[in-house]
Amino acid sequence: MFFAPTILSLRARADVFSLCLSTGNAEGHGETRQRELAQSLSVLGIDEKRRWVVDHPALQDNFTAKWDAGVIAKTIRPYIIDNNITTILTFDKQGISQHPNHVSLPLGAAHLISSLKSSTAPTTRLFTLVTVPVVPKYTGLLSALLARLDIVFQRALERLVGLPSSSGVNHQNALAVFVSGINEYIAAIQAMSAHKSQLEWFRYLYIGFSRYMWVNEWIEVRPDTGVSV
Repeated sequence: MFFAPTILSLRARADVFSLCLSTGNAEGHGETRQRELAQSLSVLGIDEKRRWVVDHPALQDNFTAKWDAGVIAKTIRPYIIDNNITTILTFDKQGISQHPNHVSLPLGAAHLISSLKSSTAPTTRLFTLVTVPVVPKYTGLLSALLARLDIVFQRALERLVGLPSSSGVNHQNALAVFVSGINEYIAAIQAMSAHKSQLEWFRYLYIGFSRYMWVNEWIEVRPDTGVSV
């Protein structure tokens, strides 16, 4: 629903891993949701050996409860260290949809990175997916066109003033931007279609109109300061 543009862009030039901290068992469909997630990740090109689902008693799918940052940090720590993960991509503090489980994730990731600074583990960076207001959230294809125009404008401006190309990074707002084309959008639809147990009528509207099916914008978070850069 949210990360397809980024995954589809990065999979050909980086090792992409998926770590899901819940089985999605809020309605008793955990096994089904795990199976569907696996099918969706296969469509997106994430290798079976690079994806995991955690079933932790303190990290259960719940629309009314936030997760503890310390528990999140302790849970993801071995995956980060054992696989030499250099970059964590997750939700921002608004969680796109305000889901309390989503909004807990950046706090847990920041907690982990802060703790790793005092160890010998490699430096890990944290990026969070930008939550946009409701109206631009449902601009669909238009959002992709506007994002591409913005990138073109930024690159033209950089050439004009003699700066190196940002390759999709907006230096003014410190954003890393991924924009899908039609082929990536079709792949995202196929990945969404794997989640059959969740495809209620409003999710089809989401597929047709959501900005996140086309565009992902990421801001880097510095856990030592608690602010985005």
